[in-house]
Amino acid sequence: MIEWRDEGALIRVRKHGESSAIIEVFTPSRGLTAGIVRGGTSRKIAPTLQPGAQLDVTWKARLEDHLGSFTVEPIRSRTAQVMQDRLALAGLNAVTGLLSFLLPDREAHAPLYDRTIQLLDLLGQNEVWPLAYLQWEVALLDEMGFGMDLSACAVSGLNDDLFYVSPRTGRAVSRLAAGEWADRLLPLPHVLLGKGDADLTEIVLALRTTGHFLNNHLAKSLGNLPIPEARQRLIDTMKRLA
Repeated sequence: MIEWRDEGALIRVRKHGESSAIIEVFTPSRGLTAGIVRGGTSRKIAPTLQPGAQLDVTWKARLEDHLGSFTVEPIRSRTAQVMQDRLALAGLNAVTGLLSFLLPDREAHAPLYDRTIQLLDLLGQNEVWPLAYLQWEVALLDEMGFGMDLSACAVSGLNDDLFYVSPRTGRAVSRLAAGEWADRLLPLPHVLLGKGDADLTEIVLALRTTGHFLNNHLAKSLGNLPIPEARQRLIDTMKRLA
């Protein structure tokens, strides 16, 4: 029998059979791991199994490659932060949807885990959450090997007047160096450089750029499936609030 214990965030829940549930939990040492929770749809356990919840989990299986089963104990719920807040709910769905879709099974990503927990703990703090989400997407791309290099212009090597991002390489391009290719490049809002005001309009523009690499680079590497629609619903919510 193989057994381990860890703490993690509940990412996904789906019903299994008459009374059980299959959950996906993101932990620092085991990455995204699925397992069965016996009685997971019962009145006693179901309220604990809400996406975003922080759990103490014990995973057991007879063999390493088996689905395994989880025993869970609640650490803290994040349901209160999202129940009456459209932005928080859309944000939670986007984060959990992307992680479930993009993360390899049982592969540790401790730095991304830490950033994810920090982001989830900010749910409901709408004055800072959208910027934190954008920074999390940038970190997600970095962690998965598709990060952008915005340190200097890919053409001139200078770090002045950076205004675009190459959709192919993810490198910054200055306004002058772009020349006649400008209309083929992605926008580089100041917020991606850590400068200027981080208002919702600027953040939505920046998410257009990160979205290109999520859709056209990272998702394609996983079989060219579209990323979850929950991300676009989050962006639409931000647009309405901008």
